[in-house]
Amino acid sequence: MTPVLDIRNLTIGFPKGGCANTVVHGIDLTINRGEAVALVGESGSGKSVTARSIIGLAGAGAAIRADRFDIDGSDVRNFDEKDWQRLRGGKIGFVLQDALVSLDPLRRISQQLSDAFGGRRLFRRPKRHEDSRLLLQSVGIPDPDRRLPQYPHQLSGGLRQRALIATAIARGPSLLIADEPTTALDATVQKQILDLLAERRKAGHTLLLISHDLAVVSHLADRVLVMNSGRIVEAGPAEQILRRPKHPYTQQLLDAVPSASSRGFRLSPATAANLRATPAQQHSQTGDRSRIPLPTKSIDHQIHILSARNLVKRYGGSGGISAVNDVSFDLAAGEALGIVGESGSGKTTVAKIVLGLAEPDSGTVYLDGERWSSVPEKERRHRRASMQLIAQDALSSFDPRYTVERIVGESLDSVGVFGAARRQRVLEVLDAVRLGEALLKRHPRELSGGQRQRVAIARAFAPRPRLLVADEPVSALDVSVQAQVLDLLAELQAASGTSLLFISHDLGVIHHLTDRVLVMKDGRIVEAGAVEDVFASPRHSYTRSLLEAVPALTGEAQSEACF
Repeated sequence: MTPVLDIRNLTIGFPKGGCANTVVHGIDLTINRGEAVALVGESGSGKSVTARSIIGLAGAGAAIRADRFDIDGSDVRNFDEKDWQRLRGGKIGFVLQDALVSLDPLRRISQQLSDAFGGRRLFRRPKRHEDSRLLLQSVGIPDPDRRLPQYPHQLSGGLRQRALIATAIARGPSLLIADEPTTALDATVQKQILDLLAERRKAGHTLLLISHDLAVVSHLADRVLVMNSGRIVEAGPAEQILRRPKHPYTQQLLDAVPSASSRGFRLSPATAANLRATPAQQHSQTGDRSRIPLPTKSIDHQIHILSARNLVKRYGGSGGISAVNDVSFDLAAGEALGIVGESGSGKTTVAKIVLGLAEPDSGTVYLDGERWSSVPEKERRHRRASMQLIAQDALSSFDPRYTVERIVGESLDSVGVFGAARRQRVLEVLDAVRLGEALLKRHPRELSGGQRQRVAIARAFAPRPRLLVADEPVSALDVSVQAQVLDLLAELQAASGTSLLFISHDLGVIHHLTDRVLVMKDGRIVEAGAVEDVFASPRHSYTRSLLEAVPALTGEAQSEACF
C-alpha cells in the first residue's frame, strides 16, 4: 500500500546573513494510511516547520530539499503555488493551535465552511447548508443550525477548535495535520478535542500530530518521532518511546512532566549550577534519571499573609455576570496556595482583586492583617512592594525599550533602592535565577521565552516581597523550560519564605508545586484543602471531572503521572 506521506532525507533551511541557516537536518517521515504518527519536541526543534513544509507553507525563502517527498502518491518537490492550493484541503487538512486566530473573525462559520468545501461551494444553498450542518454535527458541535450563522468570537474555545477541525476535514483529506491542537485549552475542553481526534483516528483517518505534550501523544499516536535541534533523535512505537525511552532528550521530556510523583523533587535533571547547559549536556552532567529533592519550605500557619473574606465581583451591574461569588480563603506565611478552574471560573478575577487592580463589590482583602481592598490607592502605594506579580506573558509585561537591568531594577523604586545598592541587588536576583551579568544590557526580544520568564521572576523577587501572585506563569512554556521555571520558583520560595498564590488550569503543575488548592467553578470555591487530599479523594463532582479530563501517560508511565 502506498503511504499517505513518504519523505526521505528532508532538509529545510532559511537565508541568514548571506548563508543558509539549516533548521531541519535530513529527516525521514513516513505515514501509512489509517496511522496516527506524532512528531514531538520543544519550540525550535523544527517540528512545526516540518509540518508546514508538508502543505507548502514553510515560509518565504525556505530552501527545501529531499530525496523523496511524496504526498498520497504525488511527488511534490516541483509543485508551484497552484499545485499546492489544489492539494490543501483536498489531500491535506491542517489544524493550528489557536482557532480564534486561524478562523476569519469577520466571516460566519457557515461562510468559512462553504469556503472549506472548495468546488462544492457552487452547490445550491440548501445543499451547502445541509453539508455544513452535518459536518458540524460530525465534530460534536451541538445545535449546529444555531452555530452556523455565528462568528468565531461567539463560540467557546472548545467549539471554535471543533469548527476549525471541521474546516480542515470538509473535503475528506487523506491526511490531517494537527499542530499543538490542545495547547492552552482547559482540561475538559482539551479532553473533548482529544476524544474527537481519537474518533477520527478510529474511523480510519490518517493523522500527523505535532506536540510537546507526551501525555496527549500517548492517547492518539501509533508511532512517535522525537525531534530536537532539527533532527530525529528517537523514533518507534508509542508504547516503547513513552515507557522505555533511550535518548537523553526523550527522557528529559518525560521527567519534566509535573505530577503527583514529582512532588517534592526537581523536574529538571540539571543541578542548580548547570541550568545554562543544553538538555543533552544536562543529562551527561547528572549521569542518571534519579530525582533531586527540592529544598524544604518553612510554613507558619499562625501568620496569614493574605486573607480574603466573602469576596463578590459582578460585571454588568446587579443583573450582570457574577465573576466571583462569596470567595474566602487564607494564605499562610511561606505557603503555596493554588487556584484551579476552567476559563471563566473566576480565578483571574480573584487575582486582580488580591493585587488591588479590581475592587470587590463586597467583601474584604487583608494583607498582613491590614485592610487592603477598598482603600484609597495613596494608602496602598507604600505597601505594594510587599506584593509582586508574575504574569503569564512576560514579554507583554516588559517595556520593550528597557534593558534587563532596568526591567529588574524598576521593582526596587518603591522600596527606595538606588545607585550601587540597586545594581548589586539586580545582580543578586539575576544570579539567583541562573542568568547573570552578561544579560544586563539585553532587551526583552533578545531573550528566549525561558530567559524572559526568569527575568520576570527576578523582578518579582527583587524587592523581597511577602507575597507573590503568579497567574498562569508557565502555561506558554515548553515542558523542559516549564520544569526549570517551576524548580526555580520552588527554590526561591523556600529560600525567601515568600508566600505564593499560584493560579493555573494545569492540575499537574498545581499538584507538583502547591501545598493547598482551591477549586473554582462559576465564581465559587467548590472544594478546598491540602492538594494531596483534594486530588487523591475529590469530594465535589466538578473536581472529579477536572481530574478525569487530565491526559495521563499510558502504561507504566501513567502510574507515575496520574493524580
